[in-house]
Amino acid sequence: MAGFGDIVQKAFYLGVGLASYAGEKAGGKIAELRSQVQKLADEMVAKGEMNTEEARRFVEDMMKQAQQPQTSDAPTEKAPPAEPRRIEILEEDEEPTAKEAPTENVDGLREQVLELQEELKRLQRDQ
Repeated sequence: MAGFGDIVQKAFYLGVGLASYAGEKAGGKIAELRSQVQKLADEMVAKGEMNTEEARRFVEDMMKQAQQPQTSDAPTEKAPPAEPRRIEILEEDEEPTAKEAPTENVDGLREQVLELQEELKRLQRDQ
C-alpha cells in the first residue's frame, strides 16, 4: 500500500508543479504584452495622436481585455442567417455570374495596390 501512496503524492506534486509553471508562463506573457502595449501607447503620445491620460486608459483597457477569458464561441453580435447559404452549381458550359471575381481581376487589383504603395513611398521620400 505504501507504493500507491507514493504515486498519489507524486501525482499531486506534479499537478502543483505544473500549475505553478503555467502561472509563471502566463505572468511572463502578461508582462510582455503590457510592455508592448505601453511601447505602442508611448509612440502614439510621441506622435501626438493621444495624450498621456488617453495612453494610460488605453494600456489599462488592453490589459483588461487580455486578462478576460477568451471564448471559442462566435461573437454574439452576429446573428445566424435565417436560412442556409445558397450554393450555385454551374454546368461546364455555363459562365460564372457577376458575383464571382475572375482571377485576372484579382491579379490586376494586386498590381494596382503594389503600384499605389510604391507611389506612396515615393511621395513620402519627396516630402
